[in-house]
Amino acid sequence: MSLDTPLILIGPAATGKSTLGEIVAANLSVPFVDIDEIAEPYYEESGWNLEKLAHRSSVVGRVAAEREWEGARAHAVCRVLEEHPDAVIALGAGHTSYKNENHLQRVGNALKDAPCVLLVLPSADRAEALSTLRNRSLESKATDWISSGHDFLAEWLDDQGTRSLATEIMITGSETPELTAKRIVAMLQHTSSWVTTGD
Repeated sequence: MSLDTPLILIGPAATGKSTLGEIVAANLSVPFVDIDEIAEPYYEESGWNLEKLAHRSSVVGRVAAEREWEGARAHAVCRVLEEHPDAVIALGAGHTSYKNENHLQRVGNALKDAPCVLLVLPSADRAEALSTLRNRSLESKATDWISSGHDFLAEWLDDQGTRSLATEIMITGSETPELTAKRIVAMLQHTSSWVTTGD
């Protein structure tokens, strides 16, 4: 099988985008791309890198620094979509959450030809989802995503811009990643414009 257009997974940190993306891509025998793993050269095209982000965070604070490098994140999304048109792509939380409407619009335009932008959430209930994501973040990355009193995890979960980019929402609940991935593949296989069968 192959994807005629990319499958995009979005959502807050620790919602399972990378885990699901790897499984779905393997099941479809297509590439998997995690933007967090490959974005650095694209940030640099915009004059940014993670070292600069860390420096700016120390100067103006993490929240202000995150706002400053929104343009670099939007640029990275556009470049990844250009270079990986037939992949399963996981976009890290910050790559769909923007305070600057111009950056959100730029990403929205880049995603307009992707018929499936799947927002992955652990629960439809906000409090339950936030608690689950917080616990996962602490377990996997030893962070609660709260910096100087600002809750990035809650911001990403509540972000209306991210939700506006989604064409579908996938609630994972208590099921295993393998079962959720199977649901995603089944959804794709029922839509011929997303998946084609090779010879």
